[in-house]
Formats: sequence, C-alpha cells, structure tokens
Amino acid sequence: MKKRILFILLLLAYFPIVAQEQKIVNNPTDKNVFEIVNPNYELSPYTGMTKQHWKDAAFYLLKGAFSYIHTLDDPMKFPKQLGVSYPKEESKVPTEKLEGLCRTLFVAAPLLKDNPNLVINNIKVADYYRYQIGLLINPSSPSYIVSRAKNGGPNQNLVEFGALSVSMLIAPEILWDPLPQVQKDALAKTMLSYGDGPTVPSNWKFFNIFVMSFFKSKGYAVNEPLMLEYLQKSLDHYRGDGWYNDNPAFDYYSMWAFQMYGMLWSEYIGKQYYPEFATKFENNFKDVKDNYPYMFSRNGEMIMWGRSISYRIGATIPFPLMGFEKDKKDINFGWMRRIASGVMQQFLQNPDFMKDDVPTLGFYGAFEPAVQVYSCRGSVYWMGKAFLGLLIPDDNPFWTAKENEGPWEKELEKDKVYHKFQKGSEILITDYTNIGASEIRAWCNAKVKDDWQKFRSTENYNRLSYNSAFPWQADGKNGEVSMNYVFKNSKQEWEAFRLYTFKKFEDGIYYRDVVLETNSNIKFNLADIPLANGILRIDKNNCTDPIAMRLGHYALPKLDAEIKTTIKKIKGHQVTIMDNGKYQLAMIPLLGWDKTEVLEAKGLHPVANESAVINVSHNFVPQKDNPEIFATLMLWKKSGEKWSSDELIPVNTINYSKTSNTVSIVMKNGDKKSVNF
Repeated sequence: MKKRILFILLLLAYFPIVAQEQKIVNNPTDKNVFEIVNPNYELSPYTGMTKQHWKDAAFYLLKGAFSYIHTLDDPMKFPKQLGVSYPKEESKVPTEKLEGLCRTLFVAAPLLKDNPNLVINNIKVADYYRYQIGLLINPSSPSYIVSRAKNGGPNQNLVEFGALSVSMLIAPEILWDPLPQVQKDALAKTMLSYGDGPTVPSNWKFFNIFVMSFFKSKGYAVNEPLMLEYLQKSLDHYRGDGWYNDNPAFDYYSMWAFQMYGMLWSEYIGKQYYPEFATKFENNFKDVKDNYPYMFSRNGEMIMWGRSISYRIGATIPFPLMGFEKDKKDINFGWMRRIASGVMQQFLQNPDFMKDDVPTLGFYGAFEPAVQVYSCRGSVYWMGKAFLGLLIPDDNPFWTAKENEGPWEKELEKDKVYHKFQKGSEILITDYTNIGASEIRAWCNAKVKDDWQKFRSTENYNRLSYNSAFPWQADGKNGEVSMNYVFKNSKQEWEAFRLYTFKKFEDGIYYRDVVLETNSNIKFNLADIPLANGILRIDKNNCTDPIAMRLGHYALPKLDAEIKTTIKKIKGHQVTIMDNGKYQLAMIPLLGWDKTEVLEAKGLHPVANESAVINVSHNFVPQKDNPEIFATLMLWKKSGEKWSSDELIPVNTINYSKTSNTVSIVMKNGDKKSVNF
C-alpha cells in the first residue's frame, strides 16, 4: 500500500512537468503554436512574458529543429519549401547543413549557458553541436566544408562561420574548450581561410571580423590589419540616428547585423583589445533608442519590410542588448521589453508560422514573393539572434522593469500623427495613434535589369510606405497593386515604380521624385502627407507619353468572413470602403483619377490566400504645359468604428499654382498645407 501511494505521489509530481512541456508547444486546438505558461501580468501586464518565457520560446523553436535529430550524425537539414529557395543542386547541400547548424546554435547557445546538460529528443544538445562542429573538418563526412581556395571569393560559408564564431565567443566553455586540440587547430585553419579573405561590401564584413576576433582571443595568429580595416569600413556605413546603410539599402540589417554585431563585438572582444573601436560602436548603438522603437506598433508588432523578412523576431535584438549600456537612465526598459515580447508573440503564436516543426520562409506562413534565392529552410533561424538577449543578466532592468507602452500611453495623443525623421538615412517613421500602427518610408532605387538576386527592386522595398497593420501585398499580373503606382509599359505589362529619389521632409510632408525604369518619360513628383486616419497623396504627373496607370491602397486579407465593400458619394466624391472585420480601408480620389475599383486577388497576400485592394486608375494623355495633379486620400479605421463625412473628406480645397509649382490645401479643420515641389 505504501509503495502504491509513493508511486502515485511520484506520478503526480512528474505529470505537471510533462504537461507544461506539452503546453508550450500545443494550444487547445492542437495547433503547433507557442503558448505562455504561467504568464506574469504583474511584471508584464501586456504580454505576460518574463525571461523564463523567453527561454521557453527558445526551447520551443529548438525542440522543433531537434525533431529531425535522432542521432548525433543527423544534420540540421529540414524539408525544402517549394519555390526559389536553395538548394536546387546537390553541391549546395553541405552549405544548407552548415546554415541549419550555425543558425539554430543562436537559439541553443544561450540555453546551453544556462543549462549545459540540456537534452532534447533524447539528444544531449551540447554533445550534438560539438560533434557536428567536428564533422565540418572531417574530409570523410558529408558535412565537410572545404577551406576557401587561394583565390576564392566570399560565399555563404563565410556567413555561417561568422555566425559560428559569435556562438563560440559567447559560450566557449560549451562549444570550444572541450574540443580536442587537433580539432581546434583544424577549425582555425578552415574558418580563418574564410575570415582572412575577401568579403562583400555590406554587413558581411562582420563575419570576417568575428572569425578573426574569436581566434585571436584563443591565441591564434590572425590578419589583424585586415580585421582593423573591416572594422573601420563597418563604422563607415553609419548614417546616424541608429541606422547603418547596408550598401545600398536600409532595412532590418541595420539592427540584426550592424547594431547587434557592433554591440556584441564590443562587449566580448572590443573593450579588451580595441577600446577605441568599441566606443564608436557603442556610441552608434545609443542612438537606436530614440528612433527605432517607434517603428513598432503600440501592440509590439514589426513592419513587414525589406529582404530576409523571414528572420522576423531577430529585429528586436537591439532592445535587450540595451542592457549592456553603462548609462541606462534614459532607456525605458519596460517599453523595450514590451516591444520585443510583443514581436515574439506576433509570430510564435501565429498558427501559420510553423510547418513541419520548422518556421516557414515568409512572414507568417510561407510566402514566396518575400523569399530570396540565398535562403534555405534553415535560414529562418537567423531569428535566433533575438535569444542572444538571454545573455543579459537576470537582475538587469531589461528583465526587471515593468512593461509599459512608452509614449503611446500619454505622449502620443489621439487624433494626431507623429513623425521621427532620420536625416542621414532619409527614413521617415510615422506613428498613427488612432489605430496604434507604425509606418516607414525609406530608400528604394534599384533596377530590375541590375537586380540579379531579384529582391532590391521588388515589393520588399518599392512600396510607397510600409505599415505594421497592413503587411504588403505582392503585385498581380493583371495590375492589382498595393501601396504603389503601376503603369502599362511597352511590353503591355504592369510595371511598378521603384526608382525613387528622396528630396526632403518638410512641414510634415515627405517628398520624392520617381521615374519608371523602362521609360524615363514616365515620371512623377510625389508628396506624402500622413493624416490622423491615413494618408493624403498629392502627386504631380510629369509624364510626356500617354500611359495607363493605377494607384493602390494597402490591401486587406480575407479573414473569418467575406470582405465587405461600401460605395458612397460625399460632396461629389466617390468613397470606396473595404472592411475585413479587423480594419476598414477607404480610398477617395480627389483629383486626376477616372475610376475606382476593388480588385480581388489570390496568393498575393502574406496573411491569407484571398485578399482585396482598392485601386484607382487613369488613362493619361499628355497636354502641352499642363501637368496633372493627382490627389488621393488613403484612409483607415478599425472595423466597427463609424466614419464621419469630415473624416472621409477632410480636405476643403486643393489649388495648384503653375507659377510657383505649389499645391495649396485647406483642410476642413482649418489647417493649411502647402506642397512645394
């Protein structure tokens, strides 16, 4: 009887542990989504997440990856997603395995520092990574990576060895120290063959820097002059206000590359060996807090923007790394953690995020228009950089401060719009208090004919703006366009604007010039005027050729019900409103347009297979010395909210002066705007 009671007590003690582990990876509907166990709403009133929940999230991702690992010999190789991603030939498989290994290690390394005896799927995680690292230098292994040829250029192996160096730098006691000396020497030879070599003039320089820095810290001879050259050239990419230029683009690489690498390098290497460089990187990092947090929505959602968007939560890594800063008094750590945890929930709690226990290549689910040819399925674990935030000590204010919504709580007032303009990068961040959304306008000037990787000229960059509430929809072959202009070119194909030139940001107006790639006679002056509930576009048409043209609003995905469309006339203007049960979008042509229509689409939206977008259109016929002004309202509200007539038609008069080349606008509330082209 006593034995039976003891058995029951042991079973009861064991059961909650098993249940908790299962609860982390399965919600009640049996969808493979991350669920927060025992949320702490006293410390984190908005997300419930603490440092332990970040560890749980890392474990959740790593457990999915290890579902493919049954023996130490099994590589981190995952089911290929159909489409443009690699590998397409067998020769690329070793690099695919290398990516899976080195990128999942971003998730594993912080967990191993906390628990060196971590076991997943009956595999000792530390043993697995050390064993797999050994295979990289074993010529008889299918995972063997050859050294860079004497005249070989930079390639993906350099990227992954840079990533491996970061993990070995932060957890040498787990990943490096236990290795036999012969393996250490062989790794140094192979990895330095890439690190001490050519690179790409972008954030890639950090891969060389980390390889050489790590082995220098372990007593190996490295090409120090080259490392110092790459450090200075990396600093030369800085444009102020927290933004580095990734040559030529601005995107999240400023954060999950330049800012993260600069701060980690300074913390683990620079302060000891190169304090002058470390100080420069740290000073650049300090600028992040004044602008970058405003690029996330009130709910802590990130904007879908730029290439490699499948790295997702990696964009939040600057927020925990602020915990390394010496002067912490001006940092609102409660807001920083609220954003970072919110982004984590944005993806890990989306049912489309995981497929086959591995994150998809896309934004939420798989989405081919956002995938680049340099990505394989394991590439997504670049998002694991977010978990390098676990290196911040438990008693750091990043973990101990109470969550808050920062300026969204009181400073950003309802019915107003707020801007953060970065002069050096020419980036405009806009916050809309009425729907709690953030928006960005940034660089795009790349030709399709020169874009051999097919990402800088695409929707990843060429939208007029990007909004946290409305992920971008890809262009359709029939002219369906979202947040851009398209034109019927000489091939009778719809071609989007992509060759933008920033002019100025003045009096709340963001000015750009733009020209069509295939026909320089198709050109516009653009002026974006963000309003409390949307955008007023005042665009001057300087085309000299006849052309069919369209302009699209943001798109809405079809959610639980059909998208409802309402058309009404207000003071002579046609108002078209779409409602998908979450948001309403309204588009009102004021000047220049002939027709408004709602275009349905399939397979173009990252949130749902079916979507809809409002387009306005015009067949332009040039008239001598008479440029046309196109004025368009692109508005939004949350679903269920009422529109007043003044909200839908907030403009009273629009007058263009050819003499001064200005457009004078008088709003219904008495405000006046002057668009000065």
